[in-house]
Amino acid sequence: MTNVLIVGSGARETALGLKFLASPQVDQVYVAPGGDGMDIVGLHSVAIDVMDFPALIEFAAANVALTFVGPEQPLVAGITDAFTAAGLPIFGVTKAAARLEGSKTYAKHFMAKHDLPTARAKSVQSLSAALSVLDEWGVPIVIKADGLAGGKGVVVAQDVDTARAAIDRLYAADAAAPVLIEEFLAGQEASVMALFAGQNAVILPLSQDHKRRYDDDRGPNTGGMGAVSPLPQFTQQEQAAATALMRQTVAALVADGVDSCGVIYMGLIFTAAEPKILEYNMRFGDPETQVLLPQIQNDFYALVTDLMAGKQPELQLDGQTYVGVVLTHPDYPVTSKPALPVVQPDTALLAAHAWIPAAVSKTAGGLVSTGGRVLTIVGSGTDAGSATKAAYALVQQYAGQLAYRSDIAHNALVTSKQN
Repeated sequence: MTNVLIVGSGARETALGLKFLASPQVDQVYVAPGGDGMDIVGLHSVAIDVMDFPALIEFAAANVALTFVGPEQPLVAGITDAFTAAGLPIFGVTKAAARLEGSKTYAKHFMAKHDLPTARAKSVQSLSAALSVLDEWGVPIVIKADGLAGGKGVVVAQDVDTARAAIDRLYAADAAAPVLIEEFLAGQEASVMALFAGQNAVILPLSQDHKRRYDDDRGPNTGGMGAVSPLPQFTQQEQAAATALMRQTVAALVADGVDSCGVIYMGLIFTAAEPKILEYNMRFGDPETQVLLPQIQNDFYALVTDLMAGKQPELQLDGQTYVGVVLTHPDYPVTSKPALPVVQPDTALLAAHAWIPAAVSKTAGGLVSTGGRVLTIVGSGTDAGSATKAAYALVQQYAGQLAYRSDIAHNALVTSKQN
């Protein structure tokens, strides 16, 4: 039997661990640093920080056959390169490939070079330059911090005051900050993710995250309040166009001599003319992972290792729709204090992999929250309507004092009601 190490500590890593654990080839799954909640679902936490590459390498060499990287920070810092130099198998993009996420300006140059459709943009490095672009382009306008921001580095400004405040905030923190200013594009957003190695790729169904904290897409951006997949609101032609853009991206990496394996997350907006690329992330998204992985019927360990061996796996899906609702601290994203009680999941919920912990700790008095996004509840069904109903029925049982959005999958539901 085989052991696997997942690097990370969130619900995404819990979902990955459970998917690997379902493989008949896998005996144990370790998660570093993991968390108490992961032990509840059968994973084994290891107290090693995601950026402690020497300790992770030492643990992997002694205990596992494969390491899979969840979060972006270690990828951008070169964890894959370090593991490869040590002769250890790892599924995660190289430092060179991670630049597509680590620098939005670099990603724009990459898209321009390879004729990948995206919004018009300008990179600036001073307050005066940013304000000059704002004066020239007007609003609405999109302002992006160039580096990693945990999904919270984008401001869509509909008025000048909001745009000016976002620019002032970025340059108050760093007077020479690289900032990307983009034209505003109208349309519905979606994500397409793929596991890839070299020129081979397994492209997953479209998914849709819900970034804003409150219903009706109001409030501040968060790490993600919920997700749904697949997406019935997009036509077969639109979905085929998204798949084609992913294949073009993989081919562009190969053409640039970037030899890598891992995950590509392509954020899209479906404009009236065509889908355009908003951004690249070079890892699975959270909470999208929680609604994508359950669809996969393949042995996940075999799928990943076949890709790494130069093979092209054939994706097998279950045809179901999945809706994930993130339960958060009521004051998230401002604070996650004080800790709140978390309702203990029952055996059936755990067996269904419908309770995906992220920031849960075990105490003498029971489970408590330890962060802003506490856990994800996942419901499934034959369509968006039944999946949403199933998800929220579980939410009503297990939310307790935690908060959540009540309109996850609303775009998919509109389509379902029309059909």
